[in-house]
Amino acid sequence: MGRLAVILGSNALGPEGGEIAAAAAEHGAAIVQRHDSSEDYVLPHQIDHAANLRPLAEQGCDRVLAIASVGSLKAELPVGSLVCPDDFVALHLGLSIFADQRAHTAPAFDARWRAEVIEAWAAGGTTPHDGGVYWQTIGPRFETPAEIRMIAAHADVVGMTVASECIVAGELGLDYAALCMVDNLANGLAEGGLSVAEVEADRLVNATVLREGLAAVLPRLGAVGR
Repeated sequence: MGRLAVILGSNALGPEGGEIAAAAAEHGAAIVQRHDSSEDYVLPHQIDHAANLRPLAEQGCDRVLAIASVGSLKAELPVGSLVCPDDFVALHLGLSIFADQRAHTAPAFDARWRAEVIEAWAAGGTTPHDGGVYWQTIGPRFETPAEIRMIAAHADVVGMTVASECIVAGELGLDYAALCMVDNLANGLAEGGLSVAEVEADRLVNATVLREGLAAVLPRLGAVGR
């Protein structure tokens, strides 16, 4: 039985992010800050996912719980919703840790691990939305309303990192599941348009929910083995 790794996203930067990381580390999980830190922030399209994930495999981790910030593409997933996607779209990605035929993989969120995460989080008092499609865009900019109209026909949430991370994790033999916090309605869905300042304000509120949720759920997930 291996160790659990928790990867924290942009919604775990700043003071609240430190508390989220501390809540995870307290229970023996390996912690990775996807974007490095607030001071040395790495933009989504510049993240070296292999450099983030390979040390986890070398340290004996066998599964990854990824926390990510997303925009909602659906009215039924308002700000503050927690989504555990079961598929993704990232047609632009030409990504693999391999340079030979091993790169012909069939990436996916791990079904058994997803179920464990959802069950454990629900036992802590909040049931994440089970399933949905994550659409990964290139970033670092937000999408235009026209782009969102196209994407929304095929996906439920939009972000810039999770699909890449899932692909690399699978190639390294790590079970991978993501919990996506809806920090904003995608551009064009909210009245008055997308406000980056409002996104950041909502992220701060949602970070508290993530910190409390992780503190409750990690003992159930068995951070140091299962």
